[in-house]
Amino acid sequence: MVWSADKFVYGAAAFARNLGLPPMLIGLTIVAMGSSAPEMFVAATASMEGMTDTAIGNVLGSNIANITLILGITALLGVISVRSQTLMREIPLMLAATAIAGYFLHDGLLTRMEGVMLMGLFFILMGYLIWHGLTNKKLDTLEAEADEEIPTGVPTHKAVLWLVVGIILLPLSADWMVQGAVGIAKAYHLSDLVIGLTIIAIGTSLPELAACVAGVLKKEDDLAIGNIVGSNLFNILAVLALPGLIAPGEVDAAASTRDFYMVMATSSALAILILLSGRARALKPWHGGVLLLTFISYQLVLFLA
Repeated sequence: MVWSADKFVYGAAAFARNLGLPPMLIGLTIVAMGSSAPEMFVAATASMEGMTDTAIGNVLGSNIANITLILGITALLGVISVRSQTLMREIPLMLAATAIAGYFLHDGLLTRMEGVMLMGLFFILMGYLIWHGLTNKKLDTLEAEADEEIPTGVPTHKAVLWLVVGIILLPLSADWMVQGAVGIAKAYHLSDLVIGLTIIAIGTSLPELAACVAGVLKKEDDLAIGNIVGSNLFNILAVLALPGLIAPGEVDAAASTRDFYMVMATSSALAILILLSGRARALKPWHGGVLLLTFISYQLVLFLA
């Protein structure tokens, strides 16, 4: 799944560059969505198989893992500085989107209308970010770093080939992951929600881990944070909309309380660390240690509950 998601992004980004699309547009759409492609296909597959709690658990668990596990590991490698003004807008938007999703889940139901509203908000948000990115003439550090990551010199036929390979293998690998999760759940008597929050969430977050570690090692700190914020925004709006659209109905009570509160707490912690840290605006190694301990503690709670 990780490999096919990577090839999908590679092919799509290279094809978009060959078409002459601006790097900021490619980064905000193809690259951001591509990193969440595993969550999207797993959520759709699980929903079609009647495992709504697994789909919702995957979204909530992935957002928690992105901040606590992925950023935790990445921050341990060194200080992650944030200079992008784009991120200063996206982080509050991530908090707002998370709060809206929590409101929809608090009654223990995810309806088809709520799924439509989440998907609608996603398209409105993407439209705003794309419009702002294309109309703002001031070069943002995130745009410069995104430009460096988009493949250059890739023949169009090769880009299309990898795009098609990714599109074919992503749904297949998503189905294999869901079926494997079902087997694990039955063998160890775990709920669909816990499987989505743990094993599947960690598995679908691996592309973000690879992107963040690579970004920090290349000194592209804004891109590393941007991958997480963009992925969480995509997950909480577009991916969470899928179980509502495909298999609306009741939601495990723990998802709308314990697990959503954890998503809101970790998202708020990221905002506080970056937005309220003065001119520094950085995640330090000790922040990474705290985030990683938070992830481990949460996993223990899930398995021991």
